[in-house]
Amino acid sequence: MTKIRVLDPDTVNQIAAGEVVERPASVVKELLENAIDADSTSILIDVSSDMAAITKIRVTDNGEGMTPEEAVLAFHPHATSKIRDIADLSAVRTLGFRGEALASIAAVAEVTLVTRPRGGGALAGTRLVVRGGEIVEKSEVGAPEGTTIAVERLFYNTPARRKFLKSRNTELAHVYAVVESLALAHGEVAFRVVHNGKERMATQRSGGALNTIAGLYGADLARSLVPVEGRLPFLAIRGYISRPSESRGNPSQISVSINGRSIASRQIAAAVREGYGTLLPKDRYPVAFLDLAIDTGLVDVNVHPPKREIRLSREREITGAIAAAVDEALAGHDLARETPVEPVQQQIIAADPGQVPTPSPVGEPGAPYTAGHRGLTLSDKQLRRTETEGGENLLPAMEPIGQVAATYIVAEGADGTLYLVDQHAAHERVLYDQVTEQRDKAAGSQELITPVVLSLPPKESAALRDAIPLLADEGFVVDEFGRDTFAVRAVPAALGAVEDPGTVRETIADLLADESRTAPDRRERVTCIVACRGAVKAGALLTPDQQKRLIMQLARTKTPWTCPHGRPTVVAFDRRRLDGMFRRG
Repeated sequence: MTKIRVLDPDTVNQIAAGEVVERPASVVKELLENAIDADSTSILIDVSSDMAAITKIRVTDNGEGMTPEEAVLAFHPHATSKIRDIADLSAVRTLGFRGEALASIAAVAEVTLVTRPRGGGALAGTRLVVRGGEIVEKSEVGAPEGTTIAVERLFYNTPARRKFLKSRNTELAHVYAVVESLALAHGEVAFRVVHNGKERMATQRSGGALNTIAGLYGADLARSLVPVEGRLPFLAIRGYISRPSESRGNPSQISVSINGRSIASRQIAAAVREGYGTLLPKDRYPVAFLDLAIDTGLVDVNVHPPKREIRLSREREITGAIAAAVDEALAGHDLARETPVEPVQQQIIAADPGQVPTPSPVGEPGAPYTAGHRGLTLSDKQLRRTETEGGENLLPAMEPIGQVAATYIVAEGADGTLYLVDQHAAHERVLYDQVTEQRDKAAGSQELITPVVLSLPPKESAALRDAIPLLADEGFVVDEFGRDTFAVRAVPAALGAVEDPGTVRETIADLLADESRTAPDRRERVTCIVACRGAVKAGALLTPDQQKRLIMQLARTKTPWTCPHGRPTVVAFDRRRLDGMFRRG
């Protein structure tokens, strides 16, 4: 039997580091939290990389700095200035409190620290070099007040951890995400991010959340946001939420901070979504930036090694107040007047699967969708141009007899069966099968006369750089030009004429939000998005001929009874069921 023994300090430190330091972004998070706790008002994050990976992270602040004795002590495990005893854990107001960050980072990297205390007069600065947890150099240097910490050779002594790092751009996206979240929570601090000598992100020390949002995500989004406020005796809610027209395919852009700490909470995200009620489809999520001030006695921050998750007392009251505040904020604004109406140009089927898969110019359609009192009207020219061929009919024969709510096609079978066809789900299935077939051969693209220009936050632009080859497989042609700006020059033929960046945005957001997907899973997700975006929407008026063609095309798909998401495309009421409804013999 193996005997119990005490682990050596190096092993203990590396185990602790494994919980705190997962990737380069973890290093940035810990260093930024220390800088904010040190009362900094300006922080520079300087990241260097080669083509494969991030090679160096340097964080410089103008905070309180450290004396030579404090600098040495900072690299000891559980050495901290932020709490004194267990009682302080019940009312933590700082971002850090465990005293693990520097010791954990230094255990798996080479760290150089230069610091000088604020108000230290003639006291010189201190320079330390720490490698594998051991201080290998110590000297006096000239330095400005504040602290600079450089981290290199991350995971040099833990190759197993280094092996699990993602691509350079993916790791950069995580770094940008960390800076964004802390910048949103701390408007009193100016943040600047530089990558390989180029500025990628900058916020001003304004103290105003809206100015920070504008700096990170653009003035257009900031101008469209709705302010939200709420209060309980132990809770203050402040922030901004998007109008229903500005939604996303996942909840990754619901940003929440509690007492200055950026956190991830499914419960709070669900409460924000609940506040929208039926203003959003069930598979859409808002953009939200919430700053919550909660009595520290109700917040347990010591439940998660990276401190991204917390535990709340009176959680039900807090989430209920958030949902109510969101609902009240939306009710107090004229959303109909301020919601932009985007031009919609759709087609029942985009291209013949056998066409040559090279980009072909897309001009003005002969008769695009036009806004009407009840819905939208399709172009017959587009329908004829995109007719599919052949295939075995897998649906019973049915004849369309009308439309209900410009959403469902009503059809009658030869035996008197009544069919209701969800036009969006049906068209989505048709497009999904076609795009999959095109993808397996070569992506069918259509060139845009006017490229769609995407100006993205650094986090999304880093993800897009990685996703460009994947998008090319699906028929997108995306070029980068300028800082965090991209031009979409061609799109999958199935999308029709695209004039808004929604498809690409949603694809990027999904890829960034779920890294666990394998390459085939990601490709499948892109295909689903293309099919969904290209499909005719609820509210589109179809002519009898268009209804008939859509049903015929659905019948030729491999699985006509469900859309790619698993929702039914067709619901049947046979004669016996109809007679039973009316209590006929």
